Amino acid sequence: MRRRIIAAVLAAAVLLSLGACSGSGRTPDTGSSQAGSTGSSRAGSTGSSRAGDTGSGSQPVTENMTFEQMQEAAKGTTVTFYGWGGDEKLNRWLDDEFARVMKEKYDITMERVPMDIDQVLSQLAGEIQAGGKDGSIDMIWINGENFRSAKENNMLYGPFTDKLPNFNDYVDGDSEDVAMDFAYPIEGYEAPYGKAQLVMVADLAVTPDVPESAGALREFVEKYPGKVTYPALPGFTGSAFVRNIIYEICGYEPFMDMEADKETVRAAVAPAMEYLRELNPYLWNQGAAFPDSSTTVDNMFADGELVMNMTYGAYDVALSIEDGTYIDTTAAFQFDKGTIGNTNFMAIGANSGNKAGAIVAINEMMSPEIQADRYEKLRVIPVLDNEKLSGEQKTAFDRVDLGKGTIPQDELLSKRLPEMPAQLVPIIEEIWAEEVVGK
Repeated sequence: MRRRIIAAVLAAAVLLSLGACSGSGRTPDTGSSQAGSTGSSRAGSTGSSRAGDTGSGSQPVTENMTFEQMQEAAKGTTVTFYGWGGDEKLNRWLDDEFARVMKEKYDITMERVPMDIDQVLSQLAGEIQAGGKDGSIDMIWINGENFRSAKENNMLYGPFTDKLPNFNDYVDGDSEDVAMDFAYPIEGYEAPYGKAQLVMVADLAVTPDVPESAGALREFVEKYPGKVTYPALPGFTGSAFVRNIIYEICGYEPFMDMEADKETVRAAVAPAMEYLRELNPYLWNQGAAFPDSSTTVDNMFADGELVMNMTYGAYDVALSIEDGTYIDTTAAFQFDKGTIGNTNFMAIGANSGNKAGAIVAINEMMSPEIQADRYEKLRVIPVLDNEKLSGEQKTAFDRVDLGKGTIPQDELLSKRLPEMPAQLVPIIEEIWAEEVVGK
């Protein structure tokens, strides 16, 4: 419900103000502790740290610049990167690795601004409404219904992927994972950041009988009463798990072109909601309430309070084993019918004061070197097309040891299911709250 309200507020605010503005145009679970600095001190700045802003005409300077000219214009500037700040491993990599490369290679300073996506879009809408052309928000980590709302309300700059050499050289722009975001056409307004896929996690020394279907999951929770749960919706991971259950029970094909009508969706997901209600008596807290975030569920699993976990980071289990959070008998698993996968994307604020710098940074994020580094250090599924890589570049990915407890990538991706259309997600979350919690 919160995201639907946010979308409505954004639409009302932006439609009142964007008529004269240039530059037409989902994230993981978050907590209030991640609402970091707003970066508002940068809004309206006209100093030398900003580049690629709008000129005297209605088109941004970047429209008529080559990539090399944008690199030159971005030297000595700062690029802000707004997005969820709850993944400490990712935060360290962005601050220590990616920021270093950007400074050494392009003399660009990266400023990471941890903030919930609803706050990001609210700030972006406010800055656009104020009419500033030197906005504080350059890059944005965004997905799904948030992207759809922002794009339809002209809050994003684009299309821009045609300006990215690495996108053109190494990414399959026609693949569904890159061309669509939660079944919504991207049309060049986002660039891929990394791929994710839902997996479940268990300690095989404790529960060797991991479930491989919805039917087996029902038997599993009955066998381990009070030891299984999932994060509350609309948290990203819990929502993905519920959608996966819907696919298990109802299939996914009927939803791909379904009207975003609540009663239509309610009728379509009814068997899955009934199934979830049947699980409740055997879940932690008997389904009267659900943990507030995926972080809480992860901690409960690590402490032995739960015997099953779930994550959208397909290879997170290996990192957790390596840092001692999980013991080495922990492993990821999937349902036989598959699990939902999606792509994380990067966008650019419509009134970004440093579009040139943002384009250079986004292009670098998709370089084979950076993607291989993310694959090795963060275990993020790459977004590059393997067939477009050189032999040396392929070797850099092939030599990565994904670690213990992981599902081989070919097996993982062979069971990859498409995301549900963005407009259906908040409706399903409302129905779940009405029909499953405490029932």
